[in-house]
Amino acid sequence: MKSDQRQLTEGILFTDEYQFTMAQMYFRMGLHEKPAQFDYFFRDYPDYGGHKAGYCINAGLEWLADWMRSARFRREEIECLRGQTGRGGQPLFSADFLAWLERNGHFDALTMRAVPEGRVVHPNVPLAVVTGPLAIAQILETSLLNHLNTQTLIATKAARIHESCRGQLIIEFGARRGHGTGVNAATRAALIGGAHFSSNVGISHALGFPPKGTHAHSMVQAFLAMGLTELDAFRAFAETYPDDCVLLVDTIDTLGSGIPNAIRVFEELRRKGHVPVGIRLDSGDLAHLAIEAARLLDAAGFPEATIVLSNELDELSIWQILTQIGQEAARNGMEAERIIGRLAYGVGTRLVTSAGAPSLNGVYKLVALRRDGRWVPAMKLSDSPAKIPNPGDKRVYRLYDRRGKATADLLTAKEESPADMPEIVLRHMTEARLQRTLRKADIVEAEPLLGTVVDQGRPVYAFPPIEAIRAVRRADLDRLDPGVKRLMNPHIYHVSLSEKMWQMKQKLTASMRANLPRSS
Repeated sequence: MKSDQRQLTEGILFTDEYQFTMAQMYFRMGLHEKPAQFDYFFRDYPDYGGHKAGYCINAGLEWLADWMRSARFRREEIECLRGQTGRGGQPLFSADFLAWLERNGHFDALTMRAVPEGRVVHPNVPLAVVTGPLAIAQILETSLLNHLNTQTLIATKAARIHESCRGQLIIEFGARRGHGTGVNAATRAALIGGAHFSSNVGISHALGFPPKGTHAHSMVQAFLAMGLTELDAFRAFAETYPDDCVLLVDTIDTLGSGIPNAIRVFEELRRKGHVPVGIRLDSGDLAHLAIEAARLLDAAGFPEATIVLSNELDELSIWQILTQIGQEAARNGMEAERIIGRLAYGVGTRLVTSAGAPSLNGVYKLVALRRDGRWVPAMKLSDSPAKIPNPGDKRVYRLYDRRGKATADLLTAKEESPADMPEIVLRHMTEARLQRTLRKADIVEAEPLLGTVVDQGRPVYAFPPIEAIRAVRRADLDRLDPGVKRLMNPHIYHVSLSEKMWQMKQKLTASMRANLPRSS
């Protein structure tokens, strides 16, 4: 793709056609500059089939804000829209609307409040709140969803894998099987969520991380094709990288040749004063092979050598591998925790594609419109109560109990604060009969989650480096109940409405239903 085409496809035209058709209608009706508020939230946790998440990790905000600063209508984008025609052959977009877009087609008038990256987040909680002119806020929708849905999805998968790996080293290497250049966003999200490094060279350098990698089976195959041996291949690699030597040992016979040849090369390195890093296992029964590899490496005097596991890994398969190691090592008189403690993981395809749950059902909904000098709540009805959004300008608080654990996220009206409530009533989003009341004495902290990121187009938030975002993730997960973090059948974390929010939603719902046309 040519550079000018790339600018077209990744700039302000990176949106859906209906955003522009709606914007022109708003312009024609004189509504285009009416202040509006949209909420971004997701409806459900990722469900991977055999297992399901009980939390998500927020990610993508910095890249969205960067895109918003640079995306705007230039003459090229205007000409693209000018060339579109309707079914009758007439221009789809009028000259006066296009002239308005050329003057105002940017996001400098928008304000955005958001939950910081790295935070644990839950369904139906507004993660980004956009306020500004209706037409421009509408045009933002598609790109906002693309930036935030994808990175939140992948960061969540990475966090679950990190938990399953018990914090051991994870290298992300999914670029070869990911979705185009979208793997750059996936790598960033994986690093936020729990991967320590990536094999993706360009994005690793851009984000300030050294890329990591070993070698492929093709290296050994090339030596074999030249009439040489696996040992020759290992020696050549070790001579080239004597202090960074990780050898892939399963090209021929893992236990019969791969590991013995690796040990022979490691011994040669040690005699020259170098410390070999370890081996990688990429096929077979990884749990059994890890145990046998540990046994052989220990016997050869390399008890600290790392054993890297790879091959279609995800949180569930890693959990199963570690469970098997615990059972099998004990039967063979080996200490399972010592084996597990030296493992590292190469995780690729199933991480960057979020295998089993390839998309996050994040949505961007109009929740309020400015009319007659005040904000009027906006809401859509649905036959599915779970799809009825929570209207109006809101605040979001995370409530922590006396254990210091997060016990609920509470959505309140703008003017409300848990500190001012005599008791905290938590109302279920959709079920009138489900509610609970918390005594103020049981809540040690009510933390506001939303902060201003962009104010009238001006950035007012300093985005932290990824290492700082990781620290936020770790702190949030530490304050989450273990049951919510379970890989399978996680405990439900409560996201609730305040009594005032609940009553306002019911009143608005009743009013809208009362105005529905009645069947005769």
